[in-house]
Amino acid sequence: MREFVCGCCGRWRVTAELIRGRYRYRLVRRYRPEFGGGKDVLGEAGSIPELADLLTRRTPLTLADLREAA
Repeated sequence: MREFVCGCCGRWRVTAELIRGRYRYRLVRRYRPEFGGGKDVLGEAGSIPELADLLTRRTPLTLADLREAA
């Protein structure tokens, strides 16, 4: 599983999982530990254009803002 994180604050994450021969991209918002931690799944996409649309609808990010997590 590959994971991408936003370059600004690290709150927004996208995971890429191979499920039944196809990639699924899951958009997650993580909360900081001082706010109780945890995460919310905001949506899933089956292609890069769908992921770009999901990002623009649900976050202040674009695909260019994501970096591969270490």
